[in-house]
Amino acid sequence: MDGPFIYDKFVTGKNFIGRKSECNTLHNLLENRENVCMYEPPKTGKMSVIRQCIFNMRLAGKQFAVADVNLFNVRTTGAFLKKFGAAVIRSVASAPAEYEETVRSLLSGTGFVFDFEKFSESDEILSLTSAPDADDIQGILDLPGKIAAMKGMDFIVVIEEFQALLKLGETEYEDIFRMLALTMAEQKKQDGHYASFILVGSKVNAMKHIFEEKKYFYRAAEHLPLRRIEDRMQIDHVVRGFLTEGKVVENDLVAGVVTLFKGNIWYLNNFAAICDSLSKGYMNEGILMDALGMLISLHEPKFQAMADDLTGHQLSFMKAVLDGESRFSSIETVEKYGLNSSANVRRVKDALKKKEIITFNEKDEPEILDPLFEYWLNKFYFER
Repeated sequence: MDGPFIYDKFVTGKNFIGRKSECNTLHNLLENRENVCMYEPPKTGKMSVIRQCIFNMRLAGKQFAVADVNLFNVRTTGAFLKKFGAAVIRSVASAPAEYEETVRSLLSGTGFVFDFEKFSESDEILSLTSAPDADDIQGILDLPGKIAAMKGMDFIVVIEEFQALLKLGETEYEDIFRMLALTMAEQKKQDGHYASFILVGSKVNAMKHIFEEKKYFYRAAEHLPLRRIEDRMQIDHVVRGFLTEGKVVENDLVAGVVTLFKGNIWYLNNFAAICDSLSKGYMNEGILMDALGMLISLHEPKFQAMADDLTGHQLSFMKAVLDGESRFSSIETVEKYGLNSSANVRRVKDALKKKEIITFNEKDEPEILDPLFEYWLNKFYFER
């Protein structure tokens, strides 16, 4: 969308603010043949950091190919492999004729067939002759590295919503994880051009399960956390954005909004765009409150569904989180919030993590993943 506040797509260039250190770190990791994993809540800037890093690398003159695979709707191993293979092939082939024989040779030994006639009209350019086996999986995962060596340029594969693979059977996703980790290790040993992988997920606890609890990619992928963009940068971004539209807002009012959204730049841009549409000049507190009400109304059906899905004990636990409690298994906390027992507390914590409502840091301190849901839950659901 047009305007100074973009929230409907990732941003690069002049619209990208903060997180220069993350971009530099990602650049250095890729230059050193490292694979990367990133897991943060939805709409917190993961893809913007990746795209800005790629933008900077191209600006510096580095030649490489990029394939972007989004697994949000993948439910079978075959679907994953076809989607992965199609994205890799399309990223380096502008027309089917120039690549038909090469792709077919690269896929030899697997059960995949390349349908070049569908190249320009469909993503279904790969088909399987039978249920995928280990050779099929390895053959598709090896494609980026083979193409990198063949074309004489490095390859970056970005896999979005990587945690969706957990929806496959345990044996299936463990086979994929094991073979992908082996592929990553082999690519790091290459003397010439190579393929790197960036594994991205918005289900924080599911990604922690893969990378921290089960350690499927131990030493195979470096975790790149995203730090909160400095409040001053966010405030300046909003104030400058309004100035370009000939509008004025007080810094203190914007600072309050930044605090409410806990640094979530997507919510901030969405909110600022609504404010922009409500005013022709000075932004007062009334306009900001109207915009906040409109933003909440957009998300309220989702928030209500999330709250309705919580049991009584889970709601009590959420109330304890909002009250700043952290010793949930203590006798005092269990009795105060009616949590029954420390064993029940563990079950409640696990359920809320599985629902991706809260996560816990290394100190076992809770964090509600969606700051606007946190505000809505406290103010509207619990009416406090």
